[in-house]
Amino acid sequence: MSTGFRYCLRVGKMVLCGVTTGVAAAAVVYKTNGGKEDFLPTAQASWTTGYTPSTKWEGNWDRREPESLLSPNKTELDGSEYSAQIQKLKPTATRHLILIRHGHYAIEGETDEKRVLTAQGREQAELTGKRLKELDYPYSIMINSSMTRAQETADIIAKSVPLVPRGVCNMLREGAPIPPEPPVGHWKPEIKFYEDGARIEAAFRKYFHRADPDQIKDSYEILVCHANVIRYFVCRAMQFPPEAWLRISLNHGSITWLAVRPSGRVSLRQLGDCGHMPPSKISSA
Repeated sequence: MSTGFRYCLRVGKMVLCGVTTGVAAAAVVYKTNGGKEDFLPTAQASWTTGYTPSTKWEGNWDRREPESLLSPNKTELDGSEYSAQIQKLKPTATRHLILIRHGHYAIEGETDEKRVLTAQGREQAELTGKRLKELDYPYSIMINSSMTRAQETADIIAKSVPLVPRGVCNMLREGAPIPPEPPVGHWKPEIKFYEDGARIEAAFRKYFHRADPDQIKDSYEILVCHANVIRYFVCRAMQFPPEAWLRISLNHGSITWLAVRPSGRVSLRQLGDCGHMPPSKISSA
Protein backbone atom coordinates (compact mmCIF):
# COMPACT_ATOMS: atom_id res chain seq x y z
CA MET A 1 0.00 0.00 0.00
CA SER A 2 1.40 3.38 -0.96
CA THR A 3 1.50 6.16 1.59
CA GLY A 4 1.13 9.87 1.07
CA PHE A 5 2.04 13.07 2.77
CA ARG A 6 0.45 16.47 3.10
CA TYR A 7 2.12 19.33 1.28
CA CYS A 8 1.64 23.07 0.89
CA LEU A 9 2.68 25.26 -2.04
CA ARG A 10 2.51 29.05 -2.00
CA VAL A 11 0.89 30.54 -5.12
CA GLY A 12 0.66 34.31 -4.86
CA LYS A 13 -1.36 35.10 -1.75
CA MET A 14 -2.72 31.56 -1.49
CA VAL A 15 -1.18 28.45 -0.02
CA LEU A 16 -2.30 25.34 -1.89
CA CYS A 17 -2.44 22.23 0.26
CA GLY A 18 -2.94 18.65 -0.80
CA VAL A 19 -2.13 15.01 -0.17
CA THR A 20 0.13 12.92 -2.38
CA THR A 21 -0.78 9.38 -3.39
CA GLY A 22 1.29 6.64 -4.95
CA VAL A 23 0.52 8.02 -8.41
CA ALA A 24 -0.41 11.68 -8.22
CA ALA A 25 -1.14 14.53 -5.87
CA ALA A 26 -4.64 15.76 -5.13
CA ALA A 27 -5.21 19.33 -4.03
CA VAL A 28 -8.11 19.29 -1.62
CA VAL A 29 -8.05 22.65 0.14
CA TYR A 30 -6.38 26.00 0.08
CA LYS A 31 -5.36 28.26 2.95
CA THR A 32 -5.63 32.00 2.93
CA ASN A 33 -3.14 34.18 4.75
CA GLY A 34 -5.57 34.17 7.68
CA GLY A 35 -5.13 30.41 7.98
CA LYS A 36 -8.76 29.52 7.22
CA GLU A 37 -9.20 26.46 5.03
CA ASP A 38 -11.70 26.24 2.21
CA PHE A 39 -12.24 24.05 -0.84
CA LEU A 40 -11.04 24.99 -4.29
CA PRO A 41 -13.59 24.87 -7.09
CA THR A 42 -13.35 21.61 -9.05
CA ALA A 43 -12.19 23.41 -12.18
CA GLN A 44 -9.23 24.89 -10.31
CA ALA A 45 -8.31 21.74 -8.41
CA SER A 46 -8.56 19.26 -11.29
CA TRP A 47 -5.12 20.16 -12.67
CA THR A 48 -3.55 17.90 -10.06
CA THR A 49 -5.08 14.70 -11.46
CA GLY A 50 -6.21 15.53 -14.99
CA TYR A 51 -9.53 13.87 -14.16
CA THR A 52 -12.75 15.24 -15.60
CA PRO A 53 -15.71 14.44 -13.35
CA SER A 54 -18.84 12.99 -14.93
CA THR A 55 -20.94 15.44 -12.94
CA LYS A 56 -19.74 18.72 -11.47
CA TRP A 57 -20.94 20.25 -8.24
CA GLU A 58 -23.37 23.15 -8.73
CA GLY A 59 -21.97 25.77 -6.38
CA ASN A 60 -24.97 28.07 -6.48
CA TRP A 61 -27.55 25.34 -5.85
CA ASP A 62 -29.29 27.41 -3.15
CA ARG A 63 -28.99 30.68 -5.10
CA ARG A 64 -26.99 32.17 -2.22
CA GLU A 65 -23.55 32.51 -3.76
CA PRO A 66 -22.38 35.98 -2.65
CA GLU A 67 -21.77 37.08 -6.24
CA SER A 68 -25.37 36.23 -7.17
CA LEU A 69 -26.72 38.31 -4.26
CA LEU A 70 -24.94 41.48 -5.32
CA SER A 71 -27.00 43.93 -7.35
CA PRO A 72 -25.81 44.08 -11.00
CA ASN A 73 -25.23 47.83 -10.81
CA LYS A 74 -22.68 47.22 -8.04
CA THR A 75 -20.49 45.07 -10.26
CA GLU A 76 -19.03 48.32 -11.63
CA LEU A 77 -17.40 49.05 -8.27
CA ASP A 78 -13.62 49.07 -8.20
CA GLY A 79 -11.83 45.94 -7.02
CA SER A 80 -11.51 46.80 -3.34
CA GLU A 81 -15.12 48.02 -3.00
CA TYR A 82 -16.47 45.00 -4.83
CA SER A 83 -14.45 42.63 -2.62
CA ALA A 84 -15.72 44.41 0.49
CA GLN A 85 -19.34 44.05 -0.68
CA ILE A 86 -18.84 40.36 -1.47
CA GLN A 87 -17.21 39.78 1.92
CA LYS A 88 -20.29 41.16 3.69
CA LEU A 89 -22.45 38.62 1.88
CA LYS A 90 -20.30 35.60 2.76
CA PRO A 91 -21.66 33.25 5.45
CA THR A 92 -19.33 32.14 8.23
CA ALA A 93 -21.52 29.61 10.07
CA THR A 94 -22.52 26.02 9.27
CA ARG A 95 -26.15 24.89 9.33
CA HIS A 96 -26.69 21.37 10.68
CA LEU A 97 -29.99 19.72 9.72
CA ILE A 98 -30.88 16.65 11.78
CA LEU A 99 -33.66 14.66 10.14
CA ILE A 100 -35.61 12.17 12.23
CA ARG A 101 -37.95 9.56 10.80
CA HIS A 102 -41.05 9.04 12.93
CA GLY A 103 -41.46 5.87 15.01
CA HIS A 104 -43.24 2.66 14.04
CA TYR A 105 -46.97 3.28 13.58
CA ALA A 106 -50.29 1.55 12.95
CA ILE A 107 -50.01 1.36 9.18
CA GLU A 108 -53.42 -0.31 8.93
CA GLY A 109 -55.15 2.88 10.07
CA GLU A 110 -57.62 4.16 7.47
CA THR A 111 -57.01 7.84 8.24
CA ASP A 112 -54.02 9.84 9.40
CA GLU A 113 -55.60 10.29 12.84
CA LYS A 114 -55.73 6.50 13.26
CA ARG A 115 -52.12 5.95 12.13
CA VAL A 116 -50.75 6.50 15.61
CA LEU A 117 -47.46 5.26 17.05
CA THR A 118 -47.39 1.69 18.29
CA ALA A 119 -45.80 0.80 21.63
CA GLN A 120 -42.63 -0.01 19.71
CA GLY A 121 -42.78 3.33 17.91
CA ARG A 122 -43.09 5.20 21.20
CA GLU A 123 -40.05 3.38 22.54
CA GLN A 124 -38.10 4.25 19.39
CA ALA A 125 -38.99 7.92 19.73
CA GLU A 126 -37.95 7.88 23.37
CA LEU A 127 -34.58 6.34 22.51
CA THR A 128 -34.03 8.89 19.75
CA GLY A 129 -34.86 11.72 22.14
CA LYS A 130 -32.34 10.39 24.65
CA ARG A 131 -29.74 10.19 21.89
CA LEU A 132 -30.31 13.82 20.91
CA LYS A 133 -29.97 14.81 24.56
CA GLU A 134 -26.70 12.86 24.84
CA LEU A 135 -25.31 14.63 21.77
CA ASP A 136 -26.07 17.89 23.60
CA TYR A 137 -25.93 20.21 20.60
CA PRO A 138 -27.40 23.72 20.92
CA TYR A 139 -30.58 22.88 19.02
CA SER A 140 -32.32 26.05 17.88
CA ILE A 141 -35.68 24.51 16.89
CA MET A 142 -37.51 21.23 16.31
CA ILE A 143 -40.04 21.25 13.48
CA ASN A 144 -42.31 18.30 12.78
CA SER A 145 -44.63 17.26 10.00
CA SER A 146 -48.27 17.82 10.81
CA MET A 147 -49.08 14.12 10.34
CA THR A 148 -50.06 12.28 13.51
CA ARG A 149 -47.13 9.87 13.66
CA ALA A 150 -44.58 12.68 13.25
CA GLN A 151 -46.36 14.89 15.79
CA GLU A 152 -46.40 12.07 18.36
CA THR A 153 -42.73 11.29 17.70
CA ALA A 154 -41.75 14.93 18.19
CA ASP A 155 -43.82 15.15 21.39
CA ILE A 156 -41.92 12.21 22.88
CA ILE A 157 -38.53 13.54 21.74
CA ALA A 158 -39.38 16.90 23.30
CA LYS A 159 -39.48 15.27 26.75
CA SER A 160 -35.71 14.72 26.45
CA VAL A 161 -34.98 18.21 25.06
CA PRO A 162 -37.77 20.29 26.64
CA LEU A 163 -36.11 23.68 26.12
CA VAL A 164 -35.96 23.41 22.33
CA PRO A 165 -38.61 25.60 20.60
CA ARG A 166 -41.21 23.72 18.56
CA GLY A 167 -42.80 24.22 15.16
CA VAL A 168 -45.14 22.40 12.77
CA CYS A 169 -44.90 22.37 8.96
CA ASN A 170 -47.44 20.94 6.52
CA MET A 171 -44.80 20.92 3.79
CA LEU A 172 -43.00 18.08 5.58
CA ARG A 173 -45.93 15.66 5.30
CA GLU A 174 -45.27 12.30 3.66
CA GLY A 175 -45.78 11.96 -0.07
CA ALA A 176 -44.41 10.77 -3.40
CA PRO A 177 -41.60 13.20 -4.32
CA ILE A 178 -40.72 12.05 -7.84
CA PRO A 179 -41.16 8.87 -9.92
CA PRO A 180 -38.33 6.56 -8.77
CA GLU A 181 -35.74 5.02 -11.07
CA PRO A 182 -35.75 2.09 -11.46
CA PRO A 183 -39.57 1.99 -11.35
CA VAL A 184 -41.35 0.03 -8.64
CA GLY A 185 -43.89 -2.70 -9.23
CA HIS A 186 -46.94 -0.94 -7.81
CA TRP A 187 -48.49 1.87 -9.81
CA LYS A 188 -49.19 5.44 -8.73
CA PRO A 189 -51.07 7.99 -10.84
CA GLU A 190 -48.82 10.73 -12.16
CA ILE A 191 -50.89 13.42 -10.45
CA LYS A 192 -49.70 12.06 -7.07
CA PHE A 193 -46.07 12.87 -7.91
CA TYR A 194 -47.13 16.13 -9.56
CA GLU A 195 -48.84 17.38 -6.39
CA ASP A 196 -46.59 15.90 -3.69
CA GLY A 197 -43.37 16.55 -5.58
CA ALA A 198 -43.88 20.30 -5.79
CA ARG A 199 -44.62 20.50 -2.06
CA ILE A 200 -41.64 18.37 -1.01
CA GLU A 201 -39.32 20.30 -3.34
CA ALA A 202 -40.61 23.54 -1.82
CA ALA A 203 -39.82 22.14 1.64
CA PHE A 204 -36.28 21.34 0.49
CA ARG A 205 -35.77 24.90 -0.72
CA LYS A 206 -37.21 26.27 2.52
CA TYR A 207 -34.93 24.33 4.87
CA PHE A 208 -31.80 23.55 2.84
CA HIS A 209 -29.52 26.50 2.17
CA ARG A 210 -26.33 28.00 3.55
CA ALA A 211 -26.48 30.28 6.58
CA ASP A 212 -27.35 33.96 6.34
CA PRO A 213 -24.29 36.25 6.50
CA ASP A 214 -25.39 37.62 9.87
CA GLN A 215 -25.53 34.15 11.48
CA ILE A 216 -22.53 34.04 13.80
CA LYS A 217 -22.68 30.57 15.37
CA ASP A 218 -23.29 27.16 13.85
CA SER A 219 -26.93 26.09 14.12
CA TYR A 220 -28.57 22.71 14.75
CA GLU A 221 -32.16 22.24 13.56
CA ILE A 222 -34.24 19.08 14.05
CA LEU A 223 -36.83 18.07 11.44
CA VAL A 224 -39.13 15.19 12.40
CA CYS A 225 -40.79 13.85 9.28
CA HIS A 226 -40.97 10.85 6.94
CA ALA A 227 -38.85 8.39 5.00
CA ASN A 228 -39.75 9.55 1.48
CA VAL A 229 -39.21 13.19 2.40
CA ILE A 230 -35.85 12.53 4.07
CA ARG A 231 -34.59 10.32 1.25
CA TYR A 232 -35.50 12.95 -1.32
CA PHE A 233 -33.82 15.68 0.77
CA VAL A 234 -30.61 13.61 0.93
CA CYS A 235 -30.51 13.10 -2.83
CA ARG A 236 -31.18 16.78 -3.54
CA ALA A 237 -28.70 18.07 -0.98
CA MET A 238 -25.93 15.76 -2.17
CA GLN A 239 -26.79 16.52 -5.82
CA PHE A 240 -27.48 12.86 -6.51
CA PRO A 241 -30.17 12.02 -9.07
CA PRO A 242 -33.40 12.72 -7.12
CA GLU A 243 -35.03 9.71 -8.80
CA ALA A 244 -32.70 7.53 -6.68
CA TRP A 245 -34.56 8.29 -3.44
CA LEU A 246 -36.26 4.89 -3.26
CA ARG A 247 -32.89 3.08 -3.32
CA ILE A 248 -32.26 4.33 0.22
CA SER A 249 -33.76 2.60 3.27
CA LEU A 250 -34.41 4.33 6.61
CA ASN A 251 -35.44 2.73 9.90
CA HIS A 252 -38.03 4.20 12.23
CA GLY A 253 -36.62 6.74 14.66
CA SER A 254 -33.35 6.90 12.72
CA ILE A 255 -31.15 9.99 12.54
CA THR A 256 -29.94 11.50 9.27
CA TRP A 257 -27.59 14.46 9.59
CA LEU A 258 -26.62 16.88 6.83
CA ALA A 259 -24.35 19.90 7.20
CA VAL A 260 -24.41 22.92 4.87
CA ARG A 261 -21.06 24.71 5.01
CA PRO A 262 -20.55 28.47 4.53
CA SER A 263 -19.12 27.71 1.07
CA GLY A 264 -22.34 25.91 0.10
CA ARG A 265 -20.68 22.51 0.20
CA VAL A 266 -22.86 19.84 1.79
CA SER A 267 -21.73 16.83 3.79
CA LEU A 268 -23.77 13.82 4.86
CA ARG A 269 -22.67 13.17 8.43
CA GLN A 270 -25.10 10.34 9.19
CA LEU A 271 -27.65 8.41 7.14
CA GLY A 272 -30.40 6.47 8.91
CA ASP A 273 -28.35 6.01 12.07
CA CYS A 274 -30.16 3.84 14.63
CA GLY A 275 -27.17 2.67 16.64
CA HIS A 276 -28.82 4.15 19.74
CA MET A 277 -31.43 1.36 19.59
CA PRO A 278 -31.06 -2.28 20.60
CA PRO A 279 -31.65 -4.69 17.66
CA SER A 280 -34.98 -5.77 19.11
CA LYS A 281 -36.36 -2.24 18.75
CA ILE A 282 -35.33 -1.65 15.11
CA SER A 283 -37.95 -1.60 12.36
CA SER A 284 -38.35 -0.05 8.93
CA ALA A 285 -41.82 -0.90 7.59
